[in-house]
Amino acid sequence: MQMIPFDKRTGYIWINGVFKEWKNCQTHVLNHGLHYGSCVFEGIRIYDGKIFKLEEHTERLYESARILDLNIPFEKTKINEIIRQLTIKQNVENGYIRPVVWRGSEKMAISAIDATTNIAIATWPWPSYFSPEKILEGIRLTKSNWVRPSPDSAPTNSKAAGLYMICSLSKHEAEKNGFDDALMLDYRGFIAEATGANIFFVKNNQLYTPLPDCFLNGITRMAVIDIAKKLGIVINEGHFKYDFLKNCEEVFLTGTAVEITPVVSIDNFKFKVGEITRLLLDEFNKIVRDQNQ
Repeated sequence: MQMIPFDKRTGYIWINGVFKEWKNCQTHVLNHGLHYGSCVFEGIRIYDGKIFKLEEHTERLYESARILDLNIPFEKTKINEIIRQLTIKQNVENGYIRPVVWRGSEKMAISAIDATTNIAIATWPWPSYFSPEKILEGIRLTKSNWVRPSPDSAPTNSKAAGLYMICSLSKHEAEKNGFDDALMLDYRGFIAEATGANIFFVKNNQLYTPLPDCFLNGITRMAVIDIAKKLGIVINEGHFKYDFLKNCEEVFLTGTAVEITPVVSIDNFKFKVGEITRLLLDEFNKIVRDQNQ
């Protein structure tokens, strides 16, 4: 089934304090966010009408905006309220929520401190990033030629739109070569993450995951670590070289979009969709379906 383009959909989007018809939510082509990358966003999941980790996502949105010197002109509680209202207005029970913040059109130059900060929130039905069959089958990754930048060369603690360009390039190249996604190393040569998801490894019944010191500490990542700790699974956070993969038995990705998705290969390294991955996936699904929010 062909996906409806996002500019052709119907319903409402909340923008700068007003609910507007979807088709009327437009911005001028000359805006600072589009040309200079002064834009941050969030991705949030809703399961059976319950929004997962809403406060945490809103907190991260504001922190990303602060890092990029963007001043969101609404209180966090207001944004949370609007998100809840919007999912009801759009009748989204299971789907995705996208708040986005960007600097406006008052100035078109490197410096645009006085330009208006805009915010919009949209939501749409979206059951899963990968099909249920693909999740159970597992996905295939290849190592990207692009690397995650150092914290002193990019705002790596923010969910800034510009940081995703190398993710798009990496994933495009992977897909062209028959893979589902790409594994990105960091500027030091350590394993970092996939193009839009954190990564975990299972070895000797323990979990290993890269230390998020130059990429986002994902909200789903933190949720999975909490689940693992409650299950008595040992967690090891650290720096791992690419050849660490040769001793791993299971690998999976975590993220708002991918949720928990098993990986069966990274280039020539092969893995199984094993017991720990399945256990964490089952527990995660229970939590997001039974959450009290």
